[in-house]
Amino acid sequence: MNPSSSPAVAAPVPPVSWWRVPHMWLVVGGPLVVVVASLITAFIAVNNADPVLDKAVFERDREAALALEGQAKAEALIKLQPAHQARNHAASPVVPQPER
Repeated sequence: MNPSSSPAVAAPVPPVSWWRVPHMWLVVGGPLVVVVASLITAFIAVNNADPVLDKAVFERDREAALALEGQAKAEALIKLQPAHQARNHAASPVVPQPER
């Protein structure tokens, strides 16, 4: 038999490690990034938690603000507004409420 006419036999390809396959990183990379980002977010949330406010201190400050007069009273009461109320009315003018 003529050696030039025989079919070429391919040499066996050695197996490739799983971490060297680029397509694997495309499949695993997205979820891996999300898991790492969620762990970082949880770490930030736990370490920078907002303090719980004391209701007695709030009531004391509110009574002190109500004892003031004029513009000082309005400014003190604005500072004591809940965050959602202050945020929703940040651009609206302050309307003085009648005395009780």
